[in-house]
Amino acid sequence: MTLLGRSGSHLIIVDNALVRREAENRPILYGLSGVGFIGRGILNQGRHHRGLRCAAVCNRTISTALSTLRDAGVEKVEPVSSLDAFDQAVRSGSVAVTDDPALLCSSASIECVIEATGHVEYGARVVTTAIEHGKQVVLLNAELDGTVGPILKAKADKAGVIYTGCDGDQPAVEMNLFRFVSGLGLDPLLCGSIKGLHDPYRNPATQESFARRWGQSAAMVTSFADGTKVSFEQAIVANATGMRVAKRGMSGLVHAGHVDELPGRYDVDELRALGGVVDFVVGARPSPGVFLLAAARDSTQSRFLRLGKLGEGPLYCFYVPYHLTALEAPVTVARAVDFGDAAIAPAAGPVVDVIALAKRDLRSGEVIDGLGGYMAYGACENHDTAREQGLLPMGMAEGSVLRHHVGRDAAIRIEDVIYPPGRLVDALLAEQDETFPQNGARRDAV
Repeated sequence: MTLLGRSGSHLIIVDNALVRREAENRPILYGLSGVGFIGRGILNQGRHHRGLRCAAVCNRTISTALSTLRDAGVEKVEPVSSLDAFDQAVRSGSVAVTDDPALLCSSASIECVIEATGHVEYGARVVTTAIEHGKQVVLLNAELDGTVGPILKAKADKAGVIYTGCDGDQPAVEMNLFRFVSGLGLDPLLCGSIKGLHDPYRNPATQESFARRWGQSAAMVTSFADGTKVSFEQAIVANATGMRVAKRGMSGLVHAGHVDELPGRYDVDELRALGGVVDFVVGARPSPGVFLLAAARDSTQSRFLRLGKLGEGPLYCFYVPYHLTALEAPVTVARAVDFGDAAIAPAAGPVVDVIALAKRDLRSGEVIDGLGGYMAYGACENHDTAREQGLLPMGMAEGSVLRHHVGRDAAIRIEDVIYPPGRLVDALLAEQDETFPQNGARRDAV
């Protein structure tokens, strides 16, 4: 496995470190929160990864966790309901199974927690508890990270642990590429994701057959199609790099050719003036990869880039033709535990938010069904603009009650909704605003 180091060079170190751990019989013990589509893939990888062991699984439905472990070929499984039983199961070589995230996060047996539920409120509780107990945290939860990632990263820094997105997910693949290109002494000016479809009006009914074919939930697949997922992913990249969006929703160019042709679709001076942007394209090859556009700093760099067949400039395209999600995810655990290295994490306060827009005309009194639903879709907006206009973060939309009518495609404002009571994510968002006041003030929905 290749780890792209901060210098930009290819450091083949993670695989060797895990081989040593395997030889010394001291695998990294990690816990998994959530056994949905990606969680199932991570558990299956346990058959093949050396030097790592999924020692515990937390899922709201224990029967689902047990059947998933069986399907992954895990024979030694033990449901537990106390910390003593949890630790005993891990010591015996079994996978401890629980529906209590406090056990997963507080056990001294667990070095790292992978949060893979994709749920904002539940994920926030898992991550904050893990950080409080000194665990390294790996997220496969872009929705959480794109909503309150900066404050979670600040809490992790204070606790002396790593908070990171996950290798194999597009944001981390983009960040690895960003680090590589930056290490070459070039100027990254655009980080992009390649999508096959973008239709903000897709819903669980239109996506049901596709979801069934791939064994995914209709809501998850809808969030891919309606642009919500790519918005969260690119917001994460923006918050890690300091890049912004050129306009609300990103440009979303339709491009049927190869990404090598994209430098001609963007203006280098405009990208520089914006300080770099995050974006996505629809229909480009190779899909579903990621790409980065960078500029040279002098004529000698340009000459060697031309020699390397990267074109005439002034923009040069670098890309990764794939992202392998669950296949790569466990490697991030080793990066965090053995090397103190985050695949991707917020650099400071929020730079880009994901705001909620109405998927249809919404009426007062309706309860928003949240991500990948029938009522709203997410779109990127620069954080300062979103805060100045009081726009509702998409990660806060689920369960919120509308107190005003909102027309189709209009941005939902915070004053248009009443938040459900007792949510941790509301407190985290308020703390994030207080911690990073230069990024704008937020109005509360009460």
